[in-house]
Amino acid sequence: MNPLYLKGIVIGLGAGVVAGLFGVGGGAIVVPGLVLWIAISQREASGTSIAAIEVAALTALISFGISGNVNWTAALFVFVGSAVGAVFGARLTTRVPERTLTAVFAMVVLIGGIRMIL
Repeated sequence: MNPLYLKGIVIGLGAGVVAGLFGVGGGAIVVPGLVLWIAISQREASGTSIAAIEVAALTALISFGISGNVNWTAALFVFVGSAVGAVFGARLTTRVPERTLTAVFAMVVLIGGIRMIL
């Protein structure tokens, strides 16, 4: 098997486990993995992460939904906001310098981690 494929599978497996456990992890695991381990650009990693995580999110949603652990009303409102925000973010990422995009992503992950610890 091509080592690149194996790395992608390992990144996806880690992201899937974290997403399934905590409801987050796709971007926080996949994007750094793609940038640091597979050496693709921040922009390409963001787009690739979105494409890959959709299947994982749907799979986890089915599991959470079957067990009754989804607040569908809240999910609907979050979905609407996320859909609008995602369009804006995807357009904005093409206008932000790569280095700035990487730095902002790192800060968001770091701040999120610190807030969760505290």
